Amino acid sequence: MLSDLGLGDGKNLGTADGRIALDCSVRETRQGHFVISTTDFFFPLVDSPYLQGRIGAANVLSDLYAEGVEHCDFMLMLLAACREMPENERTICTKWMVKGFKDACDEAETAITGGQTVLNPWPIIGGIATSVVRKGEYVASDGAVLGHVVVLTKPLGTQIAVNVHQWRNTENSKHWKKIVEKELLSDDDADHMMHEAVCSMARLNKNGGRLMIKYGASAATDVTGFGILGHAQNLADNQVAEVGIDLHTLPCIAKTMAINDEVFNFRLSGGYSAETSGGLMICMPEDKAAEYMKELESLDGSPSWIIGKVVASSERKARILEDCKVIEV
Repeated sequence: MLSDLGLGDGKNLGTADGRIALDCSVRETRQGHFVISTTDFFFPLVDSPYLQGRIGAANVLSDLYAEGVEHCDFMLMLLAACREMPENERTICTKWMVKGFKDACDEAETAITGGQTVLNPWPIIGGIATSVVRKGEYVASDGAVLGHVVVLTKPLGTQIAVNVHQWRNTENSKHWKKIVEKELLSDDDADHMMHEAVCSMARLNKNGGRLMIKYGASAATDVTGFGILGHAQNLADNQVAEVGIDLHTLPCIAKTMAINDEVFNFRLSGGYSAETSGGLMICMPEDKAAEYMKELESLDGSPSWIIGKVVASSERKARILEDCKVIEV
């Protein structure tokens, strides 16, 4: 839709032809440093304003961490307060959203240095995250190496978990009724599913990103709105080498695949179910992947998985293999 507008100048780093693509804008400054910046925002998908803010910050920061950046130098916050709420409710919700956002930024060891605030029909929070680095302090997104494995640092299925939670709390929901009739989930199962999703979305990808250089990562992206296959294809499209990505494993929050298959098709099995603040998808040497995952689990307390491989492909094609294995987390 926008291809004829001539956006960009062809000088972005980390994409094969310098176009606008993938997670961040990576630019070399006149002084020889590199500025890596990204922006994102979204509307509420959880009940807690505090968690909404925290997830919003984690989601923005993930784009930086996908470049192997260890530190975010500063954050600008984008905030929309809900004008449809009574004033006292708006004040409380906005304050707690901002607190969640700030707490995540504090954990990331970065500072909110400005931003923009508006009134809006619904609350929104997000930001613009920026890092200034030297050469060698980030991982270009276009360097995937044939034979490298693909590691994923968070499970899939957040969109489904959030929708199940909404269905369960919506009067006369036909989808929740179907879940009950088919005995797919108990109330405890639904609570656990949402808990796992919120914990995943609120967890920073900081450690996953800062270990990338140490373990020889060659390219990466984070998994968000386009789903695992959509982001794998974006990554493959932007490689210098003629390579693609074969995905052989899909780690999913427990029972989300059953909901996808039996209640409503979010296209999780096809790789296009949207994620919020999803994991990093990292290409790295096979002989270093196990140690990367071991160290990351020791830092975050959560597992990661080898989900695929970088393969030869003149079409730079990403695909989910027919015998793909689903792991319930």
